[in-house]
Amino acid sequence: MSDVTVAISGDFMEAFSEVPRGKQKKVRQFMTKFRQDPTRPGINYEKIEGAKDDKLRSARIDQQYRGIVLNPDQDNVYTLLWVDKHDDAYQWARNRFVQIHPETGSLQVLPIEEGKGPLPNAEEVKSGSDESGGEGEDEEDLFSEHRDRELVRLGVPEAMLPMVREIRTEEQLDQAQPYFPDEAYEALFLLAAGYDQREVDNELAYRDQEVDTDDYQAALERPNSQRRFTVVGDEEELEQILEAPLEMWRVFLHPSQRRLVEIDANGPVRVLGGAGTGKTVVAMHRAVWLAENFFTEEEDRLLFTTFTKNLAADIEKNLRLIGSEEALSRIEVRNLDSWVSQFLRDQGHEYSVDYGGGQTEGLWEEALAVAPEDQSPEFLRNEWEQVIQPNGIEREAAYMRISRVGRGTPLQRPVRKKIWPVFEEYQRLLDEHQLRERSGALRDARQILEEEGDILPYQSVLVDEAQDMGKQAFKLIRQMIPGGDQKNDIFIVGDAHQRIYEREVVLGHCGINIVGRGYKLHVNYRTTEENRRWAVGLLEGAEYDDLDGGTDEQEVYKSLIRGENPQVQPFDTFQEEAEAITAHLSESDEDLRDVCLIARTKSLLDNYRGALRAEDLDTHVLRSNEPDDRSKPGVRLATMHRAKGLEFEKVIVAGVTEGKVPLRQALMEADDDATRKQVLKRERSLLYVSATRAKRRVIVTCHDEPSRWIYLPE
Repeated sequence: MSDVTVAISGDFMEAFSEVPRGKQKKVRQFMTKFRQDPTRPGINYEKIEGAKDDKLRSARIDQQYRGIVLNPDQDNVYTLLWVDKHDDAYQWARNRFVQIHPETGSLQVLPIEEGKGPLPNAEEVKSGSDESGGEGEDEEDLFSEHRDRELVRLGVPEAMLPMVREIRTEEQLDQAQPYFPDEAYEALFLLAAGYDQREVDNELAYRDQEVDTDDYQAALERPNSQRRFTVVGDEEELEQILEAPLEMWRVFLHPSQRRLVEIDANGPVRVLGGAGTGKTVVAMHRAVWLAENFFTEEEDRLLFTTFTKNLAADIEKNLRLIGSEEALSRIEVRNLDSWVSQFLRDQGHEYSVDYGGGQTEGLWEEALAVAPEDQSPEFLRNEWEQVIQPNGIEREAAYMRISRVGRGTPLQRPVRKKIWPVFEEYQRLLDEHQLRERSGALRDARQILEEEGDILPYQSVLVDEAQDMGKQAFKLIRQMIPGGDQKNDIFIVGDAHQRIYEREVVLGHCGINIVGRGYKLHVNYRTTEENRRWAVGLLEGAEYDDLDGGTDEQEVYKSLIRGENPQVQPFDTFQEEAEAITAHLSESDEDLRDVCLIARTKSLLDNYRGALRAEDLDTHVLRSNEPDDRSKPGVRLATMHRAKGLEFEKVIVAGVTEGKVPLRQALMEADDDATRKQVLKRERSLLYVSATRAKRRVIVTCHDEPSRWIYLPE
């Protein structure tokens, strides 16, 4: 068996997840035997009558189910492609053709139009031209600037070129997506977005190589095959795959993801990507890769940090699914605030950190006693939170010099001198009561590290949800590994479109130099293209940063999953809205644990919970700092903030009503136009985050006056 390779496709895992649980045991038993020795006499391979690909065989699982296996005669490689009931499995195989692409060397499973060869129905795509934009017959195809040879070079199967030449619009390209291998479709949509051949090569990790179209072992080792196929190493690995077959992030990585996981970087790396592009997945695989391949000494340590405790708990749990015990022993997972609190205690720091504001609120009110009468308390508080604290200002002279870009109201030196006593008094009161706010605690931790030197054990820090960290946080992270840029020292992933806490940050201003090491992910793996497109539409008209002083666009950002459009359902009253949601869930036959109802505030969420419970529907509230316990039944309920980082089959975003989204109270506390714009961007991001928690279906409901951002999908 040492010379036999056994692989599984992502299609097989999806098909396995659809097999009834009572039958999955039989499939597991078959796969265990198959992995041990696919050549054993007990596995009866049969040719498939009517199949166009003579490399495909069926394998008996029981009287009802069959597996479809790729077994090239000239290669000792066995790949499980599909599992289904007898007739359905055979029909699937008759409609497929497997090849090694002659240019890219990747393993491709192509659909076959019934009665023909491996050629999709070009006329069907062409017939959608009137619906997709009204282009005439004489309109040039979308890829007229690219020769056939170039398209094949980028992974398009040669047999599909006639279909490509019928595509006139991006809408028609989207219609044709199910026909294409993933890398071929990605190459085409990147070309349509303006990428040149070199840029597509780089994105899909193509390289010049000799390709043997009969060498299936080599094909399975190429990055664009590994996004859909995995070679099974041992029985434990097989069991992990089958235990959660739809958690494909554990097994399959896009070539652009794999490149970032395994990059050997001479300094900090920053990775951007829209919701669902797998940024956290990349960071987790990166941590494991570093612990297994780069920082391998017993004393080596990596810190994986993120913004909230519940995200840290999820990451720690998921790391155990992909890393060895030895590697995990070198990876510490902590949310940053928890790490700072522990570090300060260990250093004998005598101050308590007030993360919620309950202890410091009274001190702020005391400090306002010295405020000028012509300055509002809201303005002064915003000045403290947006200028003084992020910049670590401790003296009046520094405040006189600091830039206030982003604050709408300009302040000349005389005005700054008048209001400085408020901040000075508040800082004195904090010191007197031995209290710190979050920014102050971050600053104190950094100052201790600056004074004490290299006292931490970390060789690398990985940062998730970077957009919510803030300036003081990144200054501290830079100081955790002092001495400037080092190999693989800092790895940062984030998305400003999902910023719901902190203000913009420029990494370069925090001592973190990412020049030449900034990357972006473009493919959404979580949600459908319809949901993604609708959610991105919520952000239209606003600009978002790239975490380093530039802007980040979402133009080249796609999902490879198709589904139905989001449903937007307005109602006249809360009662009507709640009754409709309750009726929908009561009539549904889905597992309610796969559904999450999301609302802007806790009080609004409580109202929906009461309506659901009145109809005897089980509910489970997702609370801060607690991971989702899947053993508990019922519809998941979460505020928009708590939903961050989670995903569900279906999401109901409820109460998207003007006054709630955007939240009227938050807007009232904005003291000038610039602050108001920041608040509105955060509120948009909350709605965007909520909609992108759904893997399959999004339902948006509202009552009274709909939010200004609600729109019907096209």
